[in-house]
Amino acid sequence: MPNILKKTRKTTSLKRDKKFALKSFSNEKFSIQIVIMFFCFILSVLWVRAGYIQIWEGKDLAIKAKKQHLAIETISVPRGSIVDRNGDTLAKTIECFSVYADPRKIQEVSEVSEKLSEVLSKPKDFFIKNLNKSSHFVWLSRHIDDATASALKDLNIPGVMLVREYERVYPYKQLAGQLLGFVGLDGLGLEGLERSYNESLSGEVRKQFVRRDAAGRKFYVGNQEHKDVNTENIQLSIDVQIQAITENILEKAVDKVKAKWGGALVVNVKSGEVLAWAQYPFFNPNAYREYKPIEYKNRLSLDALEPGSTFKPFLVASALEEKVVTKDTIFYCENGLWKVHNVSIRDDGRFYKKLSVSEIISLSSNIGCGKLSLALGPHKYHHYLTKLGFGKPLGIEVSESKGILRNPTDWMEVDTISAGFGQSLSTTTVQLAQGFLTLANYGVYKPIKVVLGDASKVKNMDNFRIFSEDVSKEVLGMMNDVVSVGTGKKAAIKGINIAGKTGTAQKADRTGKYGEARSASFVGILPEDNPEYLIVVVIDEPSVKKYGGTTAAPVFHDIMLGVLAYQGKLPDTQGYSLVVTSPECKKKKYKSSIVSQNKENKDVSDSSLPEPSEVPNVTGESIRTAVETFIKRGLVPSIKGEGSVVVRQDPEAGRTLTEEDIATMSNKCTLWLSEG
Repeated sequence: MPNILKKTRKTTSLKRDKKFALKSFSNEKFSIQIVIMFFCFILSVLWVRAGYIQIWEGKDLAIKAKKQHLAIETISVPRGSIVDRNGDTLAKTIECFSVYADPRKIQEVSEVSEKLSEVLSKPKDFFIKNLNKSSHFVWLSRHIDDATASALKDLNIPGVMLVREYERVYPYKQLAGQLLGFVGLDGLGLEGLERSYNESLSGEVRKQFVRRDAAGRKFYVGNQEHKDVNTENIQLSIDVQIQAITENILEKAVDKVKAKWGGALVVNVKSGEVLAWAQYPFFNPNAYREYKPIEYKNRLSLDALEPGSTFKPFLVASALEEKVVTKDTIFYCENGLWKVHNVSIRDDGRFYKKLSVSEIISLSSNIGCGKLSLALGPHKYHHYLTKLGFGKPLGIEVSESKGILRNPTDWMEVDTISAGFGQSLSTTTVQLAQGFLTLANYGVYKPIKVVLGDASKVKNMDNFRIFSEDVSKEVLGMMNDVVSVGTGKKAAIKGINIAGKTGTAQKADRTGKYGEARSASFVGILPEDNPEYLIVVVIDEPSVKKYGGTTAAPVFHDIMLGVLAYQGKLPDTQGYSLVVTSPECKKKKYKSSIVSQNKENKDVSDSSLPEPSEVPNVTGESIRTAVETFIKRGLVPSIKGEGSVVVRQDPEAGRTLTEEDIATMSNKCTLWLSEG
């Protein structure tokens, strides 16, 4: 019995174990199936997701990936230079650094701002404000020097980076500042020639792809930054030394008469090229942000003023060309006062009765010109003025005003009269120069220009005749009388025939009525019998000596003497006083046109040129010889006294000159004259 029970229990236990084993196996199989199903599900999801990404979003994601690994950047190239006629650099571009930041990468804004404030010399609040922006990019400082850039690199601040840029500099500072204009922080010309020739100076803008690594840093394959990007250099007709001479004399003249501003143009008659474009008060384009717009305004081409009596030669030339009068035709000048339609025309306190056309010019009679204008008529007068370039842009290389010249059908009788002596119309200084350039070229219109070579915007303008040669010579002869016996005697230079014309124009006030303010001007052409130089001087609103003959004519005299001295063309005559102010902005590599011209002439050998190593002895020499000798050594002396012979000099003869002496001594270089 016990054995049977044991056997039964054993059989039952085996069945139970087998059943348990089967159940365990079944559970394991189920678990594996669950795992397999799970992984199959995951793989299915991944495959579906991959298919969705590849098929539906693939194109967009490829574009995003390309943007992450490729960047487009504008190729940065140095801006072209501006040089004078002799190759001296007036504007150039140098490399510099600018600082920017990614505010997202700045952790401790206050601490970083403190460090940046010390290095970049800006208030801490400025950096805190910018570094708290949500932008990806903010400028912190533009165009810093190398020392500051090095100090910033040493700080190694994450998120603050340097980028190389280009900065525009003007080596001669204020020289021809308003003409040159300036360039903004982004390298675009904003005023003057920099603006007019921005496209040429900047070159063609190109973009290129660059690759970026995972950190977003750019790297290049080969050197392709400057490929196929060209800029132009612009050469001006300006002569640095003539420009400096003109500016220095103009500055003294404007300050002396306490004028609002002054301007002067020196033009080569044969070519129409401007040798000096001067304006005072000066403007230094290196620091353009420190100036107001009125201070860097190019007044010589943008300010349209009533020209006054300087306009009279155009009236006379037009009337002679139309054969309305001859130079001997007589006009009654009303004894100094002429009333027309309740308007009084005066000859400024002079009481002329009968004057010939020639005398009307030399004595500058308003009444005589008013009657001559009526005789010519508004339509014919307007026709010649338009051909001369008045009332419309000249098409020169800088921004300009067209002035005011109304349609002749709108002229009343009083308008025709006043237009005869330069009122009821307005012109710019450069328009006035263009008009007289035509007379100086014996009636042939020759475009005035300040840019040489292929870059010139007036290169395709043809010359054409407006006045006959005989008429032009007659008018120049009348203008010679202005300087020799008329209102322009203070412009006279002994030994040279000068054709000139004074002008004193009333200026309208805010109410439109003529007030006390005056604009004084003088135009001079020399020599009168074979014109080579044309100079136009405008002194606006002088407080003392308000007339052109007493204010502007002496400025012409001094500028012309300075130019002649520089060019080695002073007349060898007796008994006149020469006052020449030396250029303040001499460079070490002074280029004297005298030396340059002598080297080009076959009949003058290099051995005949004086050595620039010591001060020459010019005591006892004529003023012409002395000045030319000094100029050949890079020195333009001031002249004191009257006479034609040098009796004393400073510095003393024999002193050894260094390059620094030549660059700085001119202001202290003086010759004293006597009759000998």
